[in-house]
Amino acid sequence: PDLSGYEKYGLGNVKYNISRIHVTAVEFPSASISLIPGTGIKLVIGNASLTVDMNWNIRTWMFKDTGRSTVYISKVFVTAIFSTPLDNTGHTSISLTSCRTTSGDIDIKLNGKS
Repeated sequence: PDLSGYEKYGLGNVKYNISRIHVTAVEFPSASISLIPGTGIKLVIGNASLTVDMNWNIRTWMFKDTGRSTVYISKVFVTAIFSTPLDNTGHTSISLTSCRTTSGDIDIKLNGKS
């Protein structure tokens, strides 16, 4: 979905809109799944990255600008634990018990008219 809103900075408000958000690349160079006896499943993703392209525009009382942006997020690490109990019909269900995510670097390239 598009993102829009207002932020207050210094002398006034900044109105922004981010639209046409597209994930253009995802890399999982290191991923593993293991069973945890009596608990469920552990998923570990290491050193992942993703690239997101989007349109943006901002407006203040002094100026307005619009353009495209590419965001590259790298060194993403995710550890997730899923429980796998039986539901009341005897089928295995899955639910997220815990999740921890960290990211190391974020590179933002803005291309605009100004």
